[in-house]
Amino acid sequence: MAEKKKTNGVAKKEPTMAERFTGKVVAEFTANTGEIALTGFQKRLAQNYFMAVDDALAKAEKKRLAKKKNQDKVPVTWANVNLGRLSRDVVAAARIGLDPAQDNHINMVPYKNNSLQKYDIGFIEGYRGLELKAMKYGLDIPDTVIVEVVHANDRFKSHKKDRDHASETYEFDIVSDFDRGDIVGGFYYHAYSEASQKNKLVVMTIKDIEKRRPRYASAEFWGGEKDKWENGQKVGRETVDGWYEKMCFKTIYRAAYRDITIDSQKIDNDFLRLKRLEDTLADAEISAEIADNANGEVIDLDAEEEPANAESAAASDPATPDEVPEPEETQASSGGPEF
Repeated sequence: MAEKKKTNGVAKKEPTMAERFTGKVVAEFTANTGEIALTGFQKRLAQNYFMAVDDALAKAEKKRLAKKKNQDKVPVTWANVNLGRLSRDVVAAARIGLDPAQDNHINMVPYKNNSLQKYDIGFIEGYRGLELKAMKYGLDIPDTVIVEVVHANDRFKSHKKDRDHASETYEFDIVSDFDRGDIVGGFYYHAYSEASQKNKLVVMTIKDIEKRRPRYASAEFWGGEKDKWENGQKVGRETVDGWYEKMCFKTIYRAAYRDITIDSQKIDNDFLRLKRLEDTLADAEISAEIADNANGEVIDLDAEEEPANAESAAASDPATPDEVPEPEETQASSGGPEF
């Protein structure tokens, strides 16, 4: 008969997953800062990351179980999460200020690490997360960043810097608020109040925006046709409107903040760690699938365990990955996506 572990006659209580997760995060914070106790803000962030990952795992496991064919045998549960790596990634993202409880900061996506037979958690920055990181690490940060979608009935004219214009500028007027016509493009503008000669205007056609659309873009977000299901059976196709204008806006927004040069003197280990995560997720076979299924399907990835000195590994490979399209957040309870 198996004996129960007891302490002073009382059965030893195993720590919950939340307690184990928090303990790992506390250990990583301590190793990084030398502080033994977390601040109130750090504790809240740790709780937010736990809840975000827990939710992502639950959704991924539900989809794993729903698969009739090629179902992965490893359940998408906390017991099968690469907890050591996750805790280090959480500390890096939290120290930068990315909070999964805030809309469009960062998304959690489980993906299969086949070499370990465990799940790693991919961190995908939302467009607000990109803004936060650019403002923290940027070299020459604009005083104002303006992002606009332009419709056919709007009046827009760009002015490049020349003998008649001391800086790049534009004219933009919404002629008819309730009849703006089809989207024809958009623009972003970096403005410097004390050095207007540095102002920068970038105009994007609708073709430029569409080029950044995920390869397997979800119809619920970009509009178009999708499979129609009834009682678990595919019965045809249906057309949905989606949130096309908002997705165009987010695409331009991401481009605007990616265009802020990073100051190499501000780069720290937290930045490098997230950079390494981006490089992993930029794998050609999975980037489009991840971007289209944020908090959705599990991605299979043959990946090796990270090296002991992950930051040094990231620093030795400074190549910037191709721009990954904006991840499409889950829909809010109101029936639309959380923008």
